[in-house]
Amino acid sequence: MEFLCLLFSLYLSMIITVYSQPTPPRGLSIDCGATVSSTFEGFQWVPDADYVIAGTPKAINMPDLIPTLSTVRSFPLSDKPHKFCYVVPVFRNGKYLVRTTYYYGGVNGNELPPVFDQIVDGTTWSVVNTTDDYIRGYSSYYEGVFLAKGKSMSVCIATNSYTDSDPFISALEFVILGDSVYNSTDFGKYGLSLVSRNSFGYEGSIIKYPDDPFNRFWEPFGDNNTIIQSTRNITVSGFWNLPPAKVFDTELVADKVEPLELQWPLLFLPNSNYYISLYFADNRDSSLGSSRVFNVTLNGVQYYHNLKVSPSGVAVFATRWPLSGITNITLTPASGSDVGPSINAGEIFDVLLLGGRTATRDVIALGRVRNSLQNPPLDWNGDPCLPSGYSWTGVTCSEGPRIRVITLNMSSMSLSGSLSDSVANLTALTDIWLGNNNLSGSIPDLSPLRRLKSLHLENNQLSGEIPQSLGNIGSLRELYVQNNNMTGQVPNSLITKPGLNLKFTPGNHFSFPPPASAK
Repeated sequence: MEFLCLLFSLYLSMIITVYSQPTPPRGLSIDCGATVSSTFEGFQWVPDADYVIAGTPKAINMPDLIPTLSTVRSFPLSDKPHKFCYVVPVFRNGKYLVRTTYYYGGVNGNELPPVFDQIVDGTTWSVVNTTDDYIRGYSSYYEGVFLAKGKSMSVCIATNSYTDSDPFISALEFVILGDSVYNSTDFGKYGLSLVSRNSFGYEGSIIKYPDDPFNRFWEPFGDNNTIIQSTRNITVSGFWNLPPAKVFDTELVADKVEPLELQWPLLFLPNSNYYISLYFADNRDSSLGSSRVFNVTLNGVQYYHNLKVSPSGVAVFATRWPLSGITNITLTPASGSDVGPSINAGEIFDVLLLGGRTATRDVIALGRVRNSLQNPPLDWNGDPCLPSGYSWTGVTCSEGPRIRVITLNMSSMSLSGSLSDSVANLTALTDIWLGNNNLSGSIPDLSPLRRLKSLHLENNQLSGEIPQSLGNIGSLRELYVQNNNMTGQVPNSLITKPGLNLKFTPGNHFSFPPPASAK
């Protein structure tokens, strides 16, 4: 098994200009369920109506809630898994920190909040279980790092088998990260889901913007080890992950030349691969001439040998380190050391294998089909096919490396509007079932659908003629268009087509050519 550890040393090499208030990180902050914009802690929060098509805004009537927790968007619980997606414009190939925030507030009438899934594009991100935090009076947040592979990203709230009431969300944030941040991860294949991010020895409130340039949350962490606090002038620009300088103001340290042990994170980890980043800086005067040198092990496995820590700082990364259960970090003084080890901060992410995306041409085509309908299904947003089990209502998709839409079955869904010409761009379609709705307009040219076997458009309000081109689709075996308002002649190529089950009466206004033998 191959482990990759990257070591980056930090040297004081530049003068830092201190700003009274740094510029907020670039991105978008969405206040879910809100109807007006607001400003909070230096960030402009916008209402969510422009980014989601489903759900109901609800207010939480509790005193002293911060603005972003005082409203939620609640989504309907159904008897089958559904996902409801926010679709947000992004910069293609941009690397984004995505944060979701949840505070239940009893909006669904149940005593405890529901458990549900959250999804990014076509990848299941995590289960959302806010029960423990809510019982203690806290909100819950989840952070992930994902690459934008298109001009939009979707974050979806999805019901699962444990969901017992309407799922909800309080806030959604997208922050553009610097190129160097977490750049040892192949974001074309993987995403990162935050497990813990801590400032060791720190006992204050969460460290975030303006201390952190990307508004990442660094939570306090203390244990039975000695805590040292001081103010240091650390130049963090040399760290690829650009941690805030404030995390180096405290540390956990062994007060003797002996191993320092800590359990971190304080969670039982599922068996997976994890991205781990540990941060160190020596608090002693560099004029002493000696450095802290120690070995780092995780659960008894060597993580880094003879790590030399100077006052300018050092960070150690592992991009895919296997862990499960309880995790113990041990810092052991190297042979001949005259000072004990110390540690300032750490981050750990679950490394997520990305779930793929539906073929772009199908996503675009289905989006245009949705826009031509006046009342499309509420879950027609986000990726149409992925993750598995969360395809759009009425949509069936292929399996394998290239995901295509293969059937549309939306019979008897009270659909109105028209059928977009773009349905012909769904070239993997084998079946279209749209009968028993209120669709109007004409039947588009479907000749590009060379695999189409059945087309059910009966019992609508369609007008115009049956396209001649339907007779050229060799695979077509069923064509139902009865009970519409269609006119013209039924193409002879359909009437004489071998093996075709054709139904065009009653309910239309077709004229028929005289028999071929007539003069």
